[in-house]
Amino acid sequence: MKELTSTLTKAVLASALLFGATSAQAADYIVDSKGAHASVNIKTSHLGYSFIVGRFNSFDGTFSWDAENPSASKVEFIVDTKSLDTNHAERDKHVKGKDFYNADANSEAKFVSTSYTDNGDGTGVLKGDLTFLGHTQAIDVAVTPVGEGDDPWGNYRAGFEGNFVFNSEDFKMPSMVGPMKVDVNVIIEGIRQ
Repeated sequence: MKELTSTLTKAVLASALLFGATSAQAADYIVDSKGAHASVNIKTSHLGYSFIVGRFNSFDGTFSWDAENPSASKVEFIVDTKSLDTNHAERDKHVKGKDFYNADANSEAKFVSTSYTDNGDGTGVLKGDLTFLGHTQAIDVAVTPVGEGDDPWGNYRAGFEGNFVFNSEDFKMPSMVGPMKVDVNVIIEGIRQ
């Protein structure tokens, strides 16, 4: 009887440890770019007089998220720089050319997270490496969770908004107007896998 009790206790402890380890892991999501429930938007000054705004129409990404353990979060995001759309075809052609993005030679911008810090108020800071124009820089993304839950089609979704600013000179971007700051706003909605 003592051996049976000992064996059952070990089995219960092992199950508890296994369940605990599983529940502490963040869930994996795929960004819903195909359903147009995500966007990558940019804004930069136009000669100091106004702003040029645009978006990238082609991107993909994955992330891991656990609201109970935000520090376990991870993100990998890829943007096709050839998909820039500022609602002005001639400007898009110029910006995607050698004077700025050189998208033919560097058609991919990639972000890979390295850590996530919860601010304690529901928001957080996602640190990671942004590779653009063949150069990599560490950046901080201010993150605000939007919401999560079941959708009408049997999926579970989670959504976030992220904002950061980068300087063109950090990525050795040529520019006929000098150094530029680019505000980036990313809205992502992911489907749990």
